[in-house]
Amino acid sequence: MQAIEKYQESFMKYLEDFTVDREPQNLYHPINYILRLGGKRLRPVLTLMTADVFSSDYSKAFNAALAVEVFHNFSLVHDDIMDAAPLRRGQKTVHEKWDTNTGILSGDAMLILAYQLFENYEPQTFQQLAKLFSKTALEVCEGQQYDIDFETRDDVTMAQYLKMIEYKTAVLVGAAMKMGAIIAKTSVENQNAIYDFGLNLGIAFQLQDDYLDAFGNPETFGKQTGGDILENKKTYLYLKTAELGSENDKKELFKKMNDSKMSNENKVSEIKVLFDSTGASEATLRAVRDYTNEAFKLLEQLNITDEKKTILKEFGEQLMNRRV
Repeated sequence: MQAIEKYQESFMKYLEDFTVDREPQNLYHPINYILRLGGKRLRPVLTLMTADVFSSDYSKAFNAALAVEVFHNFSLVHDDIMDAAPLRRGQKTVHEKWDTNTGILSGDAMLILAYQLFENYEPQTFQQLAKLFSKTALEVCEGQQYDIDFETRDDVTMAQYLKMIEYKTAVLVGAAMKMGAIIAKTSVENQNAIYDFGLNLGIAFQLQDDYLDAFGNPETFGKQTGGDILENKKTYLYLKTAELGSENDKKELFKKMNDSKMSNENKVSEIKVLFDSTGASEATLRAVRDYTNEAFKLLEQLNITDEKKTILKEFGEQLMNRRV
């Protein structure tokens, strides 16, 4: 097994070969720009790691890992347009650096490029990967629509929220891992168990993101905290505050979230007080631990060595304790 850094280094070299200059430049330059902006590269690393876990040469998974990363960044380009976001990873978003039409078209091309990468596999593997990818891509779109819908709703339930983050975030983590298992030609049982492992880790990852958006250090988190509050997102923190708080707490939460006259700074700080005082912040961290532990239980279903199970568990623990 390789260290996480080794997977990242190997993947970055493969990505560099992919992001070469092509014509027309106004289509491909934005694609190369977003792919080179950085990020955690979590999903492609998981694809490579999973192939390695199931005793395959992980270099065989490079194309699938790249497809996952290209798709993920495609979704970010289009998400940024929908959110009118000016920055991504501290740099101008594609539609800001170029224009909206370029962002839409380059994003469309990225989706096609992601599919093309699966053509490098033999027919049976290609069919399995493409089928999983199509299912996952549609679920990500559904999750994005739920997220948009929830911004203007005040009746979002916890079950609906968890379904939204499962589709928007977690299914791609699960799929990234299952792709590595498919390429390694391991059993269907192993493929399904590693998918569920990734799904639970993905939910824990998003809940941790919810928490860090409110309480993270901007210097380590990479963006200004409180963005979800200002965008009226019905996050786990918000829903837990409504669930655990008194009637007065709920009224204050709703009033402050919808108060257009409050300064951004005051809105964020006062709502964070409610998150803390109601126990919602602690409940969110507890949920992160619960979903991570649920992922760890699934490791027992995998037909791999204890050493490899430990490596997967250590990776999950790193995610649970992250501050970025």
